[in-house]
Amino acid sequence: MILYNVTVILEEEAEAEWLDWMHTHHIKEVMSTNCFESNRIFKVLESQNEGVTYSIQYTAKDLETYETYRTNFASKLQADLQCKFAERYVAFRTIMQLIEFK
Repeated sequence: MILYNVTVILEEEAEAEWLDWMHTHHIKEVMSTNCFESNRIFKVLESQNEGVTYSIQYTAKDLETYETYRTNFASKLQADLQCKFAERYVAFRTIMQLIEFK
């Protein structure tokens, strides 16, 4: 399993609008790519960052499926976020692989 994590640091004034947009628009669009099996969003309660921090996590079955997302869909969806919330957020992305012990 591959975990695609997007950490977003927002200006506090943008938080409610951003959460609504994520819920009603962005996450649905990401999931409609059929590259991810599940998603969840966490509010980071303890952070050294100024503003409000969230972690949005998507799971893909394998790296190849994630690469399909990155190649075919990520740029447009990230541009939508930039267009909607320009100058009010910072985001960084991390790809992780689940390690299971037997």
